[in-house]
Amino acid sequence: MERVAIIGGSMTQFGQREDWIVDLLSEAGLACLEDAGVEASALDHLYVSNMASGEFEGQTGVMNALAHDIDAMPAYTQRIDQTSSSGGAGIYAAWQSIASGASEMTMLVGGEKMTHRTTGESTDVIASLTHPAEYKHGVTLPSFAGLTARHYLERFDAPRESLAKVAVKNHKNGVDNPHAQFQKEVDLETVLESPIVADPLRLYDFCPITDGSAALLFCPESVAREYTDEYAVIAGIDGATDTHVVHEREDPTVMGGVVESGEGAYEMSGYGPDDIDVAELHDMFTILEFLQMEGLGFAEQGKAWKLVEEGYTDRDGELPINTSGGLKSKGHPLGASGVAQGVEIYEQLVDEAGPRQVEADVGLCCNVGGFGNCVITTIMEAGQ
Repeated sequence: MERVAIIGGSMTQFGQREDWIVDLLSEAGLACLEDAGVEASALDHLYVSNMASGEFEGQTGVMNALAHDIDAMPAYTQRIDQTSSSGGAGIYAAWQSIASGASEMTMLVGGEKMTHRTTGESTDVIASLTHPAEYKHGVTLPSFAGLTARHYLERFDAPRESLAKVAVKNHKNGVDNPHAQFQKEVDLETVLESPIVADPLRLYDFCPITDGSAALLFCPESVAREYTDEYAVIAGIDGATDTHVVHEREDPTVMGGVVESGEGAYEMSGYGPDDIDVAELHDMFTILEFLQMEGLGFAEQGKAWKLVEEGYTDRDGELPINTSGGLKSKGHPLGASGVAQGVEIYEQLVDEAGPRQVEADVGLCCNVGGFGNCVITTIMEAGQ
């Protein structure tokens, strides 16, 4: 099996956009093709990661509309929906399409249009991914986050400030991401004094509702060399599913899908946690950064908060995490988020991250659906 390379990446401006979903997808897709120097007519497969265009906009068939608008016909098209991990699932699908030999050029575009709905309406759409019994009783993902954060802080004697420092770090990184929704630093006091959303989590512990799109272009490594000397290779990738009902988990501070997908990606790549130079984690809530750090082996259980306190995950630390600003600062357009994580790692590996650039030969991204219900972990390395 030939190795799968990434030769192009793009990301629209994230935030409140007047454009509709297909416009956003087209913007990212065309920019990705231009970045790689590839014509749309060269695409064999075109995948769209999108959770809820039907629910948010009444718009379905977005993958076919995208193929029409960027003149990619007659490429095979498919929409990938795996809730908030749709982007990571799209990376997995695109990797499979190339690795299997079914395609020699596959583009993945992820996107979501959300801000035209009220916060309550958007929260309700997102909450529909929970178990029907939980949904019926008004359970939302923020409530899971609050309960888990309280349990984590008390069980591991972690200070409340440690969660706030995740938000401070990621906002600081977002300042240098020209496509991020929030390009403004926040201080510890601002985070700790913001309104309570789900105790002990406050407003700045949560990512925003966002519009936006991101894209990646995949091909066999032999084909990549025909286009460029600077590319990334998917060294390992795996996905896993955890319990749909969160309270059925033996330990609410362990995200089983993160552990399992991480182990699979490590095994496939031959790398381990100590080999990762930069990582993008799914910080929909600040507590998730801790849980993923521990599930992926970057920290022992109950110890991730100490690494954050020590600056280990800062951009100039031993393991920079969320150099893009993360979902917290960059924004979280559901179907686009996992793809945007991949774009950040790709840009880091080909030295195109601008002021966010760190020294990196191996990078990891972890995209989480729901509260760990489904997870995809991807490890990339710089092409040689």
